[in-house]
Amino acid sequence: MAGPCSARLQGDVSAFTSALRTLVNDPQFSDVTFVVGPEQQKVFAHRCVLACRCQAFRGMLTQVPVGSQDSSSSVPAQGPFILGNVQPEVFLAVIEFLYTNSVTLNNHIALEVLTSSVEYGLQDLCKLCVKFIKDTLSVEQVCEALQAVVQTQGFRELSDVVLARVLRSDRLAVDELDLVQAVREWAHVSSAVLERPVPEVAALPVRELRLPLLAPGELVTLESHNQRDLLIPVESIAAAWRAHALRKGSGVPSRLCRPRRGTRPRDHHRHLEPHTK
Repeated sequence: MAGPCSARLQGDVSAFTSALRTLVNDPQFSDVTFVVGPEQQKVFAHRCVLACRCQAFRGMLTQVPVGSQDSSSSVPAQGPFILGNVQPEVFLAVIEFLYTNSVTLNNHIALEVLTSSVEYGLQDLCKLCVKFIKDTLSVEQVCEALQAVVQTQGFRELSDVVLARVLRSDRLAVDELDLVQAVREWAHVSSAVLERPVPEVAALPVRELRLPLLAPGELVTLESHNQRDLLIPVESIAAAWRAHALRKGSGVPSRLCRPRRGTRPRDHHRHLEPHTK
């Protein structure tokens, strides 16, 4: 006599996903509320979905009673939960992913959703955001976004390949000195996350910094900072000094002597410009 057998059969995944999507931000049956963004928009959700899909939300939504050492005695944390530093559209994209394992992105929110995906430890969402950015954003659009986020956590979480591609653009409305500082901060964050030396993680983007555009005093300061982390190869700084001494970009790729849209004028630029055409 044949023994018992079992099998896991799967129904229509799309129908299941569509049904769950109807629960996104639906106040009916919801048991947790978030107050999101400067406008304090309410977003409704379900604790069980958030907790099972995201460890960060599980921690946010539970609390251990005072004096208890047993995590199993945790109880639901009381809301509403205030999230003032995230835009509602961005947070709703994260919620959509948690409910449906898919996300609706556009050029305006992709970088911020990427930032949130890292913050909440959602690696699959992070991959979707990176793919969207690589597939749909032009260099010009990335540059426009970068001008808004260059001082934010989102900038620090760009990959070295994406950052290097952005830094190749003439359209950046950011001065080179500010870009050097932004790349330095990015490199230190990446070094800590990847557990690799700063010069190693920054090798690709640093090649796109236009050091000959900096004034002599700025190069002196840059050399001082560089002694601490070796962000920029010594030969790159030497090439910038050589461009000053020879009053032209001799030996330096022409693209590194070409001012960007946001480059602040400096006296020596008039000596570089004839050699960058």
